[in-house]
Amino acid sequence: MREALFERTTNETAVKIKISLDEKGRNEIKTGIGFLDHMLDLFAFRAGMTLSISGRGDLEVDGHHITEDVGIALGKAIATALGDKDGISRYGEAAIPMDESLARCVMDLSGRPYLVFHAEFPNQRVGEFETELTEEFFRALASHCGMTLHIHVVYGKNTHHMIEAIFKAFGCALKQAVSLTCAGVPSTKGVLG
Repeated sequence: MREALFERTTNETAVKIKISLDEKGRNEIKTGIGFLDHMLDLFAFRAGMTLSISGRGDLEVDGHHITEDVGIALGKAIATALGDKDGISRYGEAAIPMDESLARCVMDLSGRPYLVFHAEFPNQRVGEFETELTEEFFRALASHCGMTLHIHVVYGKNTHHMIEAIFKAFGCALKQAVSLTCAGVPSTKGVLG
């Protein structure tokens, strides 16, 4: 089983993540931001994994620190669970509609972190979640997982739908990328990174 436990504690946040890439179970996610919890649950379901996140942060300031630190911790946990990446597909791609919105996600678990993020949200908030934090979350995740990640909201009008399509597309693409499809490290170099 490809599993990992990762904890991150700072003066601003405390995050504990447990992940199982090969087991689809019940997710338990509590970050203090309801909309983020919902998006992470949708992502884990689409990725076919089990995810437990316990997080607290200085929400009296805003949601930036906890959102970014959950991204950092999740990236580290995925990287740890993947180990040497032996046998993985490496690449993943998904285009997911959510009503009037369409989001596309393409990734490479190359060990080389990079984020390209194209989305313009009509609203600055969904519930207590600041929508600009969507990009911050994925930047932190990609950087600390060693993932090249391209996210593009092709079109949409409803901000909730647009962000939901992103998280679902990310989950579907990750499920594909971590799937075991070959023997050895999927690189002509013999190593990823």
